[in-house]
Amino acid sequence: MSGKVLLRVEELVKYFPVMSRGILLKKMMGFVHAVDNVTFSIEEGRTLAIVGESGSGKTTTAKVILNLEPPTSGKVFFEGRDVYKVFGSKDEAEALALRRQMQLIFQNPYSSLDPRMTVFDIISEPYHIHGNIPKEKVTDYVYDLLKMVGLEDYHAERYPHEFSGGQRQRICIARALAVQPKFIIADEPVSSLDVSIRAQILNLLSDLQAKLGLTYLYISHDLSSVRQISHEVAVMYLGKIVEFAETNELFNYRIHPYTQALISAVPIPDPKKRTTRIILEGEIPSPITPPSGCRFHTRCQYAMELCQEKEPTLDETRRGHFSACHYNSKFY
Repeated sequence: MSGKVLLRVEELVKYFPVMSRGILLKKMMGFVHAVDNVTFSIEEGRTLAIVGESGSGKTTTAKVILNLEPPTSGKVFFEGRDVYKVFGSKDEAEALALRRQMQLIFQNPYSSLDPRMTVFDIISEPYHIHGNIPKEKVTDYVYDLLKMVGLEDYHAERYPHEFSGGQRQRICIARALAVQPKFIIADEPVSSLDVSIRAQILNLLSDLQAKLGLTYLYISHDLSSVRQISHEVAVMYLGKIVEFAETNELFNYRIHPYTQALISAVPIPDPKKRTTRIILEGEIPSPITPPSGCRFHTRCQYAMELCQEKEPTLDETRRGHFSACHYNSKFY
């Protein structure tokens, strides 16, 4: 990584309080450790993918970065500006300007589009909120966006229920692009689509990135799509990043046992190639009471006594390749 850093996340923490179920007297029972001391950065024009099982903290990380959920602690910097200070200030114009630069593509296009609005109204709504486009040019901009994402002008007068899942996700992408952002978080944007449609949407995202110079944070549990679209990959487990590297480096030299298990589950199209599937026993532990030491030691085949006592740090084990593992650190 040697380009200009667009987004920098420093020691991000998000805990959700757990309250008792009493009607009158509720007591604090503990906290859900959703995101715990996460640090990374993304260069301008590149894609960082965050991968992991459900419950690992991927989506919560995205929401906290965008300040859709307030952080417990930590900082996020966008183009050098402290995101939380901007959103927490009384300068609404500055906050709105920053919001235009950071947009989100939701996972489910069926629930993220208002069924009572036409496509034209959905895509033009950001223009009316932000006022970044003259009113007389809104129609032309909407039609241009539709063509940019592979739809036609006549689609503008239709309602979301008249489209397929892939077309709806194209509408969601067009809506995210309406305010001309620099940074987009794509939260599992192809997980609800058919396999053939997934490839089309991923190609569209890649083409838009090349054309518009966009920067992506791509969230997914599908490592096949991650390998296609991302430049770097961060592997999360129970709120923490356990491995970070460039995409090809990670797939060729997976170090952390959790990453090894995830990649072993990726289907290989060549029937002549045989791989050993690593089966993880049990479920992710409760984020309310995470295990001591390494959070993965309860499911790790290489777990040692040290793993239960001391939490591993995210150290550089190969050039540009970081891993948090006591066992594998002995070999590098």
